[in-house]
Amino acid sequence: MLVELHIRDYAVVDDLTLSLGPGLNALTGETGAGKSIIVGALSLLLGERASSDVVRTGAERASVEAVFDLERLPAVRERVEELGFRLEDGLLILRREVAAAGRNRAWVGGSPTTAGVVGELGSSLVDLHGQHEHQTLLRTRDQRTILDAYGGSTALAKEVARRYRLLQALKDQLEEREEQQRIVEAREDFLRFQLNEIDEASLEPGEDDKLEVEMGRHEHSEELARATQALNADLYSSEGAVTDRLAEAKNVLSRLVGFDISLRSEAERVDEALHLVSDVARALGDYATAVEFDPGRLEEVRVRLDRIFRLKRKYGPELADVLETAQRVRTELYAHDEAENDLARIREEIRVSEAELLSEAAVLSTERRRAATELGIAVSEALPDLGLVGGKFEVELTVSDALSASGAESVEFVVSPNTGFNLMPLARIASGGELSRIMLALKAILASVDEVPVLVFDEIDSGVGGAVASSVAVKLARVAEAHQVFVVTHLPQVASRADAHLVVEKGVDTGITTTVVRHLNEDSRVHEIARMLGGDAESDASREHARELLASSSAPISDERV
Repeated sequence: MLVELHIRDYAVVDDLTLSLGPGLNALTGETGAGKSIIVGALSLLLGERASSDVVRTGAERASVEAVFDLERLPAVRERVEELGFRLEDGLLILRREVAAAGRNRAWVGGSPTTAGVVGELGSSLVDLHGQHEHQTLLRTRDQRTILDAYGGSTALAKEVARRYRLLQALKDQLEEREEQQRIVEAREDFLRFQLNEIDEASLEPGEDDKLEVEMGRHEHSEELARATQALNADLYSSEGAVTDRLAEAKNVLSRLVGFDISLRSEAERVDEALHLVSDVARALGDYATAVEFDPGRLEEVRVRLDRIFRLKRKYGPELADVLETAQRVRTELYAHDEAENDLARIREEIRVSEAELLSEAAVLSTERRRAATELGIAVSEALPDLGLVGGKFEVELTVSDALSASGAESVEFVVSPNTGFNLMPLARIASGGELSRIMLALKAILASVDEVPVLVFDEIDSGVGGAVASSVAVKLARVAEAHQVFVVTHLPQVASRADAHLVVEKGVDTGITTTVVRHLNEDSRVHEIARMLGGDAESDASREHARELLASSSAPISDERV
């Protein structure tokens, strides 16, 4: 609820703090005292555009600050946290500041923010009814939400929205997959050509390196045979070969070791060298014997290398890149083949999802038609008691061209305030008083389902008197059982029903007109009610009349239709 409203240097308000309680809070005072100015200041916290004209004469800036208790408002607390702000002891402080120079600022708690954020949070907490732009019931999207809440269809509406989002996600998925399929199909022949060209080559990893070695051996076979045979001779088979000389060296060192044991290591190393050179020489001899020139094989190798070279030039640069290309193309073609099954699955899911959505939406439409009829009758029956004799209220349901997350129809509240007038949307009602009373009738009926905790009514008693005034008072009191209500009123019947009564007075301070607000005690309240009744507020008769009205208003509200 709204705990406190602090206004400073706004219009004719110098420094004003309103402490508000639960239930019905009435604000009264002489005409021109500044009651609607207070409501106008509050509207700044609901997102209304700020003008430097509202800054009090001689002041640099005007400010409006409201303190809300969010203890029983978990959804609002969650939204505050989502926006990155913190609460102090469960209290939310919203503040707007308007500078005479034209610069405007806004805060949530002690954190600077935008006027839009303050307006969003303020509108979730306060509905202002009168000649202002912040009525929730004027927004068609909120009218649909309210109708569903009234008809007990909120959960069903959320399920329709969920199924609609699921269907749209499936359709988006299908469109994406179909686009991918079209892209692959457009190049499928080319991909299959690439894969066939590579697969037909039957490539093996590292094959090109091996073939290069083999080709070099065939091309230089004569030189290889001659050179390796010569090396075999020099190292092993010819007279005076290296192995012969190493054998002699080995024998000499073996004899010398008998004289000096320290030469044993060198003798062993020469022996190792002899065995190593002998092994190399025999291997070279075997190689020289095995080398042969095969022109046919050489040609095969050259042809094979040429084919590999062409593939590397197209898909390389290396053979590994060619093989990787083949694998990538193979995977892409496989995915294309499998995509048809995937598309069939998605199309079936869409078919089932559409059927379920249509079924749920049809049930929701039935519930909305029922609720629309019942709400239309209930509000229409309440209008005469509020001075709108002949008034008629209806909920228009218009079937949409296409199903949406909101269902199969649009919802709009329409009203004819007087006999002989056409039904028109609530937002087009010209009279602030008529609009406020229509809103009051709605609020009285919707009190149990409306989630906005604070209701502000301005000019609700325009042109109202007598029995209608009493009916307005009873309905406000009934709404105040489920909401905190703040009403600016000229009706003593309404003021007498209030749980808290505040009076606005205008005075002059240092030559400048200023507005102050007082909380009335029992005696001063009698005086104010007597004034509002139109008699001499000081006369015994007027005061007795005021006491009687207060006494009768304190009685429990009957179960009359409200």
